[in-house]
Amino acid sequence: MEAAAVRSSEARPATVRKRIVLIAHDNRKADMLAWARFNRGTLAQHELLATGTTGALIADELGLPVQRFLSGPLGGDQQVGAAIAEGRIDCVMFFWDPLSPHPHDVDVKALLRVAVVYNVPIACNRATADFVLSSPLLREAYQPSFTPETQEPADDGPASPVR
Repeated sequence: MEAAAVRSSEARPATVRKRIVLIAHDNRKADMLAWARFNRGTLAQHELLATGTTGALIADELGLPVQRFLSGPLGGDQQVGAAIAEGRIDCVMFFWDPLSPHPHDVDVKALLRVAVVYNVPIACNRATADFVLSSPLLREAYQPSFTPETQEPADDGPASPVR
């Protein structure tokens, strides 16, 4: 948990302009594109990052700038995980396909694990992505109510916007 302690004490709280990562497995790319098209206005207010092909599709389809990591199987999932650990990601929209085998399944599980360890919201389906993107917390600076090193609530109760 030492790495978690470093991130929580040194990283700045999530800002109003969030750094959102978009990832979609091949069988979920059409769903991601439809979701991104529907939410283009909101996504345009934030910094978008994505793995390889997903990033290219989103940039082409939406005409928005997208910082691209490598393709997931070529190390992109690991790059996203590292960025989470370094405090450079505010949330992840990862439309993954749990019913198909993936050669980089270990990397997928590691990415899911690191998002949970570092308390970064990770939406794995369209419904959850809708809830995260429409949350009022997305439009405010946010500081979690507990720290990963203690896993205890802060004195001010449940998670709340930074005031």
